[in-house]
Amino acid sequence: MMIHSTRFGTFEVGDNAVLTFPDGVPGLPGEHYVLVARDENSPFYWLHSVEHSDVALPVTNPWLFFPEYDVRVPDEDARRVALDAPEHAQILCVVRASDRLEDFTVNLAGPIVVNTTGKLGRQILNDTGGYSVRHPLFSEVELSQARVAAESTVVEAAAV
Repeated sequence: MMIHSTRFGTFEVGDNAVLTFPDGVPGLPGEHYVLVARDENSPFYWLHSVEHSDVALPVTNPWLFFPEYDVRVPDEDARRVALDAPEHAQILCVVRASDRLEDFTVNLAGPIVVNTTGKLGRQILNDTGGYSVRHPLFSEVELSQARVAAESTVVEAAAV
């Protein structure tokens, strides 16, 4: 399938790369997205709409920056994405970028959970509590110290 993007141009992804958000992504149009990596060594990815060429949301694996991050997926949310085992879950957090790195924030209170086998996703409220929707991203680790999580992040497309 060809994806048309105002950010990355046109690129191809396999049909199995498409993630479906049955309830949509809050505040964004469409139900179908793909994870795009601008660079295979980057700790940041784009959750890019299949249906809307101008919709792409920066996300990251939260454990790259917050090794002690704790997330609990409520049972109802797990059912809504047909998640039956923790090893089939991929957790991503939305990043709010800024002109200055020290002003970047990440939403640790509302992570996105993806069932990697069923390709279903949903943004949830973290049952652990105590996390902010605008937590300073570089409060615990410098960008140069963030590990690449290629082995745990299912990225199906690369932007050139």
